[in-house]
Amino acid sequence: MSHQNSENNSAHPAQWVELYGDYLYNYAFSRVNNQQVALDLVQDTFLGALSALASFEGRSTEKTWLISILKRKIIDHYRKSSRSKVDALLDKNFTADKEDLPFYTEGEMKGHWRADRVPQDWNISTEKAIENEELKAIIEKCISLLPKRYAAVFILRIIEEISSDEVCKELEITSSNLWVLLHRAKLQLRDCIEDNWLK
Repeated sequence: MSHQNSENNSAHPAQWVELYGDYLYNYAFSRVNNQQVALDLVQDTFLGALSALASFEGRSTEKTWLISILKRKIIDHYRKSSRSKVDALLDKNFTADKEDLPFYTEGEMKGHWRADRVPQDWNISTEKAIENEELKAIIEKCISLLPKRYAAVFILRIIEEISSDEVCKELEITSSNLWVLLHRAKLQLRDCIEDNWLK
């Protein structure tokens, strides 16, 4: 690493709030959908970064480094909240009749949608959907309505794109539990989005 690179990528804690506060807050809020939790996560990120300041080597930009710390804080947040005794009890006691599931669990059709439960055609292109603020707001709202464990799994695995093994490790669940929680999250999101966007 050159001396010049080290200078260009050095940390400047006094400027963090001004330079990165809004970005980090928006990043956190889009993943936890709670203003106070997002503010707390950003504050924890800044405190964590101050504690780890000596380890910042300038290999990435200051912003990238802070985002990586924030991601860790978000994972920690969901790991803690996913341990809720109520959620754990609900998951243990949930037994779905195979006929109630929207997809086949056995045979050649395993993993495919049942004919009566196939998602509606949303009739919108992915590009337009991403740009559509109304749909974005509905998706964020639907994610916020998920049970905590479902939201944790969905955000960490799908939005943050953390590997299945890492999500299982962080949330202390098995890979089969991950699959079940992820499916339930996707089904609830699908129903919520269809109810609020298509009807």
